[in-house]
Amino acid sequence: MIKIREISVLRKSLLAVALSAFVLAAGCGDQSRGDGESGQTGNVQNSPGAVSERADGAASAEKATEPATRKVVKIAYLPITHALAGFELAEASKQRDLGFSVELVRFGSWTELIDALNAGKVDGAVALVELIMKAREQGIDVHLASLAHHDGNVMIIGSSYSSMADLKGKTVAIPHRQSTHYLLLNDALARENLTVADVNVIEMAPPEMPSALASGQIAGYCVAEPFGARAVTLNLGKVLYQSKDLWPDSVCCGFALSGRFVKENPEIAARLIEAIGVSGDSLDKDHSHASEVAARYLNVPGNVLDLSLQWISFGNPEISREQYDILRDKAVKYGLSENPPLYEDIVVNVR
Repeated sequence: MIKIREISVLRKSLLAVALSAFVLAAGCGDQSRGDGESGQTGNVQNSPGAVSERADGAASAEKATEPATRKVVKIAYLPITHALAGFELAEASKQRDLGFSVELVRFGSWTELIDALNAGKVDGAVALVELIMKAREQGIDVHLASLAHHDGNVMIIGSSYSSMADLKGKTVAIPHRQSTHYLLLNDALARENLTVADVNVIEMAPPEMPSALASGQIAGYCVAEPFGARAVTLNLGKVLYQSKDLWPDSVCCGFALSGRFVKENPEIAARLIEAIGVSGDSLDKDHSHASEVAARYLNVPGNVLDLSLQWISFGNPEISREQYDILRDKAVKYGLSENPPLYEDIVVNVR
């Protein structure tokens, strides 16, 4: 049994200190230590850590005034490229009448985000599908309504390495064990006839990963964007694998909805998922527009966003049984779950 632990990286050089400060500020805003996924605390209702945002992405202490007939849908997210279809959805709800409006609620860790969803404090979330699976496995009334993106993860290694075999005995970081990043790491190691027992796997806040790579604290990492692109643009590391090289059209983040929300608002839930598909298609058709939307929600340099968006797509968000079954098989194979939920027990068709 491998031991995955969270660490707080000790900077070993002035470069690492400066880089860490920049990336932390760019990636997640307030960086009070959370649970190791992104280093920021967040919660919904009566907590200074939660940040609700209007559809234009501006932080708001007050709820936007909405027509009495328009339902406000609260959607939780982390500030990552994988949530871009949610940002586009929020923009669309501001510009035209979708039959509902979107209130984005930003979190700094996957654990706090999924806890808020599980507790019914938000209506939906852009979340790791593995976390949604675990919630369903525990009997929590949350469901997977669609994908949030396709591909968009990378396996980054230090510039002095050339293969996963070079990482044997070294430290490799992932943002959360219940993640596609952990599954992709296993797949990458398997190509060299290695397993996670051959490396030291740790959970680390994604904004810390580029600086940890620069300082030699880790030899590589697998993570959501834009943190892989950040290391590449600074020449701190290189892409060994894109997710599509290891697992074509891999399932990573999805749009989750609470069962309560779907039961109480079936028509709005259907409109929401339809609008998510339209948002994803819009992002894929116009990369310049996608960059503009991302820049409103992610405080990241333009060259980082541009590279990040080359690795990901957002259209056609419907999740197929075949896609989910591949994920389910990998979750069992690599020890994330002994009995993950079946497709029909987690995927909700609201159309």
